[in-house]
Amino acid sequence: MKRWNLCVLVALATIVATGTSAAMAEDGWRSIFNGKDLTGWEQHGGKAVYKVEDGVVVGHSVPNTQNSFMCTEERFGDFELIFEVKVDQKLNSGVQIRSNIRENDDRVNGPQVEIQWAPGASGYIYGEATGRGWLSQDRSVKNTIKNEDWNEYRVLAKGTNIKTWVNGTAVADLTDEKASREGIIGLQVHGVGGRAEPMFVRWRNIKIRPAK
Repeated sequence: MKRWNLCVLVALATIVATGTSAAMAEDGWRSIFNGKDLTGWEQHGGKAVYKVEDGVVVGHSVPNTQNSFMCTEERFGDFELIFEVKVDQKLNSGVQIRSNIRENDDRVNGPQVEIQWAPGASGYIYGEATGRGWLSQDRSVKNTIKNEDWNEYRVLAKGTNIKTWVNGTAVADLTDEKASREGIIGLQVHGVGGRAEPMFVRWRNIKIRPAK
């Protein structure tokens, strides 16, 4: 009887898992991080360390290097992106979207969705290495991040418009005619100058689907 119950539980778990995967596929979502390694990604910019631990992309700072980015090999146009992130207090981070890589210096440039402790500008859009500074001029929403915890981000990029949500709160609604309409997605570890003690940022459950 116990053995039969175990078989039933295994079968039910398989059905639930299969059903969840099928629902995700039917809804258009797909993972762009396989949870095991960084296949499909490549590093650009600085020399920060990236590795995978327990289904999580872990990036940590190293001294005396520029901003570092773990970037998708694939390029994306109009999309909806979701991910979870947790960042150390003194480390600035972000996720590049529709960005490009300069051949002469390997610098990643383009719109960046900001990640930093509250109160701060998390969820707003910065023009990384574009010379344009903050693309989101009004940054009045400050407390969307849960410090020392995982945070859910949603990004919708469609045409010239980028919208973001952090933990369900709407943050940015940016229309920018100058920004690229397609490009890579990149996970940033910001440069920390000469600071030797490593600081960490972690990402998981990175999924994307075509914009509706």
